[in-house]
Amino acid sequence: MIEMPSLETSRLLIRPFEIEDLEDAHRLFDIELSDYELHSDEIVSKNDRAEWLQWSILNYKHLAKLDQPPYGDRAIILKSNEVLVGSCGYVPCLNAFEQMPNFDYYNKAQNPGRYSPEFGLFYAVSPSFRRQGYASEAAQALIDYAFRQIQVKQVVATTSFDNMASIAVMRKLGMKIEKNPLAAPPWLQIVGVLKKSE
Repeated sequence: MIEMPSLETSRLLIRPFEIEDLEDAHRLFDIELSDYELHSDEIVSKNDRAEWLQWSILNYKHLAKLDQPPYGDRAIILKSNEVLVGSCGYVPCLNAFEQMPNFDYYNKAQNPGRYSPEFGLFYAVSPSFRRQGYASEAAQALIDYAFRQIQVKQVVATTSFDNMASIAVMRKLGMKIEKNPLAAPPWLQIVGVLKKSE
């Protein structure tokens, strides 16, 4: 695989993070989204965020060298003023998908609580820039790239029962929305699934 290029939509540029993004990335992840999205009790310092940026940049290059999918965060930039408004990307998603009826191996597994890997999609937009369609616009660009260039057969996204904004994005993307029929695992609550049309 080659390194994933920047993607453009009518309003957005979805590009790799750069070292120069440190101030904006720290503001986005460690201040604006720290409590609401990431559910972390750990305070991330600017030095920690700088290490994360360095790791992300190396990740882009080395995953491509290993012919692996372009996992990791991408910056969501407004084309009109070049402001960083969010993050999106792909993630290897390992979860108890065998217990979800929309998956091909549902009812075929002997142990429905066993974990299986899926190609995951994620998105997070600054609270200041929500309700303008940026998350769904960026996610649609990633889905198009995943189906055309990476040739995945389906994409999944997960969220919590109470994250109505994320569920709305899934619906706008045309995903089938499914609730975990079991109480466990507690972090597997809502799954959106989109299969590549033949």
